[in-house]
Amino acid sequence: MKEGNIILTPLPQSDGQIKLRPVLVLRIMPKFNDLLVCGISTNLRQKVSGFDEEICTDDEDFKQCGLLKDSLIRLGFLAVLPVKQVAGSIGKISKKRHTRLLEKLANYIKKSPALSTTIHQSPAK
Repeated sequence: MKEGNIILTPLPQSDGQIKLRPVLVLRIMPKFNDLLVCGISTNLRQKVSGFDEEICTDDEDFKQCGLLKDSLIRLGFLAVLPVKQVAGSIGKISKKRHTRLLEKLANYIKKSPALSTTIHQSPAK
């Protein structure tokens, strides 16, 4: 398993079913080699402009990624997975794209707290 690989892992769906879904390995985490991943979706309408990134059939690295059609790499859909949850690897993205995605995520995380959005929750009932 390498950073930049697109792998398949079981993920819960909105209907409660578990399906094998593609995710991108962003980083291999220290000590236990768990994987920091982000989701990949074919629902391009979910795109967060300036944050998420489309990978399209005419992109240089599309043939090697293993995806079947235009997809969205969703930096806002993060998870840490143990390697044992990986069902297989289907491809990889280019080193250039991987670096760009990591930079986008790092820049967002480093953003001044004064600029961050506050979420207000309703009281529990």
